[in-house]
Amino acid sequence: MSGTTHAHYRFTGPCTLVLAMLCAAPVWAGFEDGMAAYDRGDYATTLKEWRPLAERGDRTAQHHLAWLYLIGRGVPQDDEEALRWFRKAAEQGDSDAQTNLGSLYLLGDRIPQDYTEALKWLRPAAAQGNPTAQTKLGIMYEDGHGVPQDRVQAHMWFSLAAAEGSQLAGAFRDGLTKQMTPAQITEAQRLARESKPTK
Repeated sequence: MSGTTHAHYRFTGPCTLVLAMLCAAPVWAGFEDGMAAYDRGDYATTLKEWRPLAERGDRTAQHHLAWLYLIGRGVPQDDEEALRWFRKAAEQGDSDAQTNLGSLYLLGDRIPQDYTEALKWLRPAAAQGNPTAQTKLGIMYEDGHGVPQDRVQAHMWFSLAAAEGSQLAGAFRDGLTKQMTPAQITEAQRLARESKPTK
């Protein structure tokens, strides 16, 4: 176990423009109305706009509806309901939902901790280039949580996340580098170069 203090509590947040733009054109109007309502604190309208989209299978609406349940906006706070909607979106390949679902299992403070489930969802999100998922995988490998402790793998994931713009991952990588041999660093850099996100 390394002495580094890791920020496990970072989730991929709700209501981002990038996620909203993933919606198909006919869905966009309702989703945009829900976002506007969320921004002004009208969570009842947000729920009214997003729930029908989520129930029809729109993964972005499912992910955002999960957030409403997770933080208790417009609905009673309900971890199980949040988990259910995150899972629906994650199963459709939404990398942010996969990251949030994996994070919940990794943390174990809202639901029972389960490293196997955490890996199940963080790996595909990381493979899509999600820097938060990549950072969390790096932490798991550095600390040996749910996987054998492996500094080379940890360094690789931190490097990939840093390349996606994560300053936190860059700091973790730099700290880890001081504990590695030159051969390990070279191998980690090679693995990072050869890894291609499946965006």
